[in-house]
Formats: sequence, structure tokens, C-alpha cells
Amino acid sequence: MIKVVDARFVTTAVDERGAPKDGIPEVAFVGRSNVGKSSMINTLTQRRKLVRVSNTPGRTRTLNFFDAVVERRGKRHTVRFADLPGYGFAKVSKAERESWSEMIEGYLSRRAPLKVVVAIIDAEVGPTADDHEMLAWLQERTPKILVAATKIDRLNKARRKPRLVELSKQLELPLETILPFSATERIGVDELWGTLLDVLR
Repeated sequence: MIKVVDARFVTTAVDERGAPKDGIPEVAFVGRSNVGKSSMINTLTQRRKLVRVSNTPGRTRTLNFFDAVVERRGKRHTVRFADLPGYGFAKVSKAERESWSEMIEGYLSRRAPLKVVVAIIDAEVGPTADDHEMLAWLQERTPKILVAATKIDRLNKARRKPRLVELSKQLELPLETILPFSATERIGVDELWGTLLDVLR
């Protein structure tokens, strides 16, 4: 069982040079716009409004950092979450989209404290072309990738396991590396935390 002791906003940056310098291990969250990154972070940190949740795709336009202090088996861990701008559906100019791409790629390529990237896929919609492209790019650079199939609650219980099997085939990833998640029903919260802490220890 994971207990969240504290969670707070740290800072906002427009590139990796503006990111925190203290070396706390980081977990980055990536996914298409409106896939549920903010809701996932709020659910993991047990804070309803730590990250602003918007119905407007593309609202996150910077690198946003949050610290969570969690306790597991009597031991405390400090983990930093990095919320990255969503890709895909944001209605922005080509110049701004290119700027976001440079910011995201710069952070993911050069950020030393970054230990894990959580790639979020909509379990109901399935992986888009942008999701495939992002995962292929990450697999060449990132030390560890976890895939979270979010909004799993939108599928009835009988469909959930078969859907995860479908996703593993579509993404060409082992089934055990795809974690079902739901912010609404709090499915997979402890499992995701446990996996993250095992990687970060």
C-alpha cells in the first residue's frame, strides 16, 4: 500500500535549462492531448487540483514539475513528476508546435535526473499514429518506459483484459509492461506507484 505524505508544485520551465537542479529522480508523463495526463498525476498524488485539468486539448504548453513524498513499507521516497505538453490534437500554429517539439525532445534527450517515462495510451481509442511515433522515438533514448492504458473504466470488465492483449500486439510490447489505469475508479494506482518506485530505488 502506497501512502502519499505530501505533494506540491515545484516550478514551470520552457526548456530543460529551466528545470530543477537538485537531482531528485524524475518521472515524465507523455501522451496525446486530452489523454488524461493531468488526471493521472492528480490521482497518483491524491490531490484533486495539483495539476489543472482542462477539456481544451493543448492547454499544457510548458514543462511543469511536481514533487510527491510517498511512503511504502515504512520508507519514504521523494519523486518528481514532469508533466509534458500533449501531442496530436492541439490547435496551435506550426511554429508553436515546432517549439513544443524542441522543448519535449530536449528534455527527454538530455535530462539527467529523468529515470522513467510513462507513455499514456487511451485504452478505449487505442494507439494513434502519434503514439506509435512517440514510443518509437522514446525506445531509442529513454532508460525506462512504462505504458499506461488510461480510461480503462470506459470498457466493461469483460473487455478490459482482452483489450490489454490487443494493445500489447498493436504496440509490439509485452503484456506485462502495459498497466491498466483509471483516474475515475482509481484502477492501477498502487500498481503504477509500485512499478515506479521499483524502478527508481
